[in-house]
Amino acid sequence: MGLLKAGVGALSGVLADSWREYFYCEAIDKDILCVKGQKRNSKRSTNTKGEDNIISNGSIIAVADGQTMMIVEQGKIVEFCAEPGEFVFDSGTEPTIMYGGLNKENLLNTFKQIGKRFTFGGDTGKDQRVYYFNEKEILDNKYGTINPIPFRLVDNRIGLDLDSAIRCNGSYSYKIVNPMLFYKNVCGNVESDYSREEIDPQLHTEMLSALQPAFAKISALGIRYSELPGHTDDIVNALNEVLSPKWTDLRGIAIVSLGVNSLTASEEDEAMIKELQKSAVYTNVNMAAASRVSAQNDAMRAAAANEGAGPFMAFAGMNLAQNAGGDVSGLYAMGQQQPIPPVGQQAAPAAAGWTCPECGATGNTGKFCTNCGKPKPEEGWTCPGCGAGGNTGKFCTNCGKPKPDGKWHCPNCGSENTGKFCTNCGNPRP
Repeated sequence: MGLLKAGVGALSGVLADSWREYFYCEAIDKDILCVKGQKRNSKRSTNTKGEDNIISNGSIIAVADGQTMMIVEQGKIVEFCAEPGEFVFDSGTEPTIMYGGLNKENLLNTFKQIGKRFTFGGDTGKDQRVYYFNEKEILDNKYGTINPIPFRLVDNRIGLDLDSAIRCNGSYSYKIVNPMLFYKNVCGNVESDYSREEIDPQLHTEMLSALQPAFAKISALGIRYSELPGHTDDIVNALNEVLSPKWTDLRGIAIVSLGVNSLTASEEDEAMIKELQKSAVYTNVNMAAASRVSAQNDAMRAAAANEGAGPFMAFAGMNLAQNAGGDVSGLYAMGQQQPIPPVGQQAAPAAAGWTCPECGATGNTGKFCTNCGKPKPEEGWTCPGCGAGGNTGKFCTNCGKPKPDGKWHCPNCGSENTGKFCTNCGNPRP
């Protein structure tokens, strides 16, 4: 048994063996997931004794765009086609699969697991049915959280890491990606059609249950909950990952897209987040100083506007308000010392290299000063006893004498010194 592309191969001998019938399916309604194919009956047709569940050898089976066709015998899948066109049913060939736009590898593996291979040389004499599956996207599936969903709120700018809860609602779409699994585990040998109303309540419940672990995966990326509408693709991938064992691997369906209409946290958490964000502005000392000045001005205006206190008390109140706020000049000074670079511009890096102790030239990177030619000084300290240089610990690595406390003896005249030059003979410190 197999399907042959109409017009391909010499079928004259085979097609004369029995009456030819024409199986088709009108456009599948958006609410129908699977429908049984019907024979086209015509008033001019003389084949009036054929049974509904028997496919005559040489019959034509039409497959339209957006449809997937499946032939089932005795409840077993024997043929599958996801390629639009007209095909000839030949009971003398082996089963074939015409994939079309679906995943070839997954369909082939599924067919091997649940398919049935056989050949017949004549009339099948068995129950044979043609089913068509809706390959289009099933849209407008509403969802909404009844109870808040735990969500981790992360904002690295203000050091926020809080376990909160959010509510959301919107709609999602799904489609059948493996009709074989959908037939085997969901619709089965339906009499006429299988509607989405029969499975949507179960999908809706499982979808809401999957939102919690899916949002946990998203929050682990450091995405703020208010940014979730801009990461719908990430949410879809997380949902499919969570739902894959129940939806894709069991029923052959998958979520295509998800829309978010509303996404809110509790009023308490919203107020706390806004307060933390407002306080985070004051980590900039210039902004903190400006805020304090604004508060002092408001207090001084309020004190000056006190008509019942008289001029003297009004000025006293202004001075009191100013002194209570403190001197902001220190904050402004800190802001000048650590200015914030403009947006898109980073602070200049510190000059690299070493400074010559002889002439003070900076930025030297080699072994000699580029200005005066003096060699680069050795790192560490020089032992005054044996003259060994490069010591970094508390004792000399050559003679074991302890590191001097900032004092050194001139190797020329033996005088004790503390500066860079000998106070007796002017010899530089070794």
